Amino acid sequence: MKSKLVILSLMLAGAAATASAQNKEKFVSESWKDNIFVSVGVGMQGTFNPDTDFGKSVTPLINLSVGKFFNPVWGVRGQIYGWQAKQETAYPFLNDPSYTKRERKENYIGLNADAMINLSNLICGYNPDRLFELNFFVGPSVNIVKNFGTWQLGYKMEETPDGSGNFENVIDEKTTTPANHDLRWLVGASVGLGAKFNINSSWAIDVEARGQVTPAILGAYSSGSTDGYLHLTAGVTYTFGGKKFVSCGSKLDEEAINNEINKYRSELAQAQSDLANAKNALANVKPEVKEVTKEVQVAGPRAIFFKIGSARIDDYGKVNIELAAKILKANPDKKYKVAGYADKATGSASWNQKLSEKRAQAVYDALVAQGVNKDQLELVGFGGTENMFGKNYLNRVVILE
Repeated sequence: MKSKLVILSLMLAGAAATASAQNKEKFVSESWKDNIFVSVGVGMQGTFNPDTDFGKSVTPLINLSVGKFFNPVWGVRGQIYGWQAKQETAYPFLNDPSYTKRERKENYIGLNADAMINLSNLICGYNPDRLFELNFFVGPSVNIVKNFGTWQLGYKMEETPDGSGNFENVIDEKTTTPANHDLRWLVGASVGLGAKFNINSSWAIDVEARGQVTPAILGAYSSGSTDGYLHLTAGVTYTFGGKKFVSCGSKLDEEAINNEINKYRSELAQAQSDLANAKNALANVKPEVKEVTKEVQVAGPRAIFFKIGSARIDDYGKVNIELAAKILKANPDKKYKVAGYADKATGSASWNQKLSEKRAQAVYDALVAQGVNKDQLELVGFGGTENMFGKNYLNRVVILE
C-alpha cells in the first residue's frame, strides 16, 4: 500500500512538471549586479519651432546612458545628452519685413529618465540567441540651458504718421536686446523606439529615434512657448558580464521522474511476488509453521524540489512530506537524514550554504508538524552542489534518507 502511495506521489509530480512546461517560462535577473549596461551614441537633433524651418535647426548630438534590465522585458536607464540647439528667428519683430531672421544658438545639456520595454521579448518570449530586438522607452526629461528669459526694450523717437510734426517713442529693434541671461531647467517628456542588433551577450549595436517636448530652449528669442525635438542616434551598448537571466520556476526532469516511477513499480511487483511465494510456502508446510518475513525498503518520496532562491515547500512537496511522515512514524526505531542542497551554478557559496540549511529546516519542521519524532531526524545542509543528478537545477532539493 505504501509503495502505491509512492508511485501516486511521483506521478503527481510528473504531471505538475508537464503542465508547467506548457506555460511560457519567466526569467529574472538573479543578482542586482546582473544585466547592468552602458551605452554611447552619436547622431543629430532637429527642432520643431514656429519661427524656424526644421532643416535649418539640425545640430550634432551625443548621449551617454547607464541602465539595468530587471528581467528580459522591463528595464530602466538614465541618459545624459546634448551639444547645441540652433534656430533662425526674427522674434519679436516677426511682422517687420525690414528685420532679417538671425541664427541663434544655445549650448545645453539634457537628462532623460527612461522606463524601457523590450517589445521582442514581451511578444515573442525570451530568446538569449535573438539577433534583433525592438525596445520602447518613455519618461521625463530636463534640458539645462543658459539663455534669455525677457527682453530689454530700446526706444527711438519717430514722427507720428499724421504728419503733424509730433514725435513719439517706438521700439527700436536695433537697440532692443534679450535680458536676464540665466540658467534655466526646462522640464519636458520624451518617447521613442530603439533597434538593437546583438553581436553577442555583451555587445550590441543600437539605432534609436526619440521625440521630445520641452519649454522653448531659446527663451526670449522664440515666439513659441514649447519646442519639439527629434533625436536620431546610432551607437553601441555593453552589458557587464553579459546578459544573465534565470528561470523563475524550478524545473523537474520528466525523464528522471519516469525512471523513478518505473523503479518503484518494479520493486512493488517483486514484493508482491515474494509475498505470494511466502503465502504458498506457509500453506504447504503443515507440521512446522515458519513465519517468512521479507523486509521491503520503501524509499518514499525522498526528493522535495524547490524554486530558485526559495526555501518554501510547494503543494507537491507537501504531498511528499505527508507520505514520508507516515513511513517514518510507522518505523520509529529508524533514523533519517534531512539533507538540504542548493545549485552551485547560481549564487555565492555562503548564500548557497544558508539556503541549503533553510530548505532542510523547512522539511524538518514540516515532518515534525506531521507528528514525526525529532529524535528520528538529523538536519544537515550541504550548500551548493554541482550535477548531483546530471542537471544543475535538480540540485535545488532536500533529500530524506
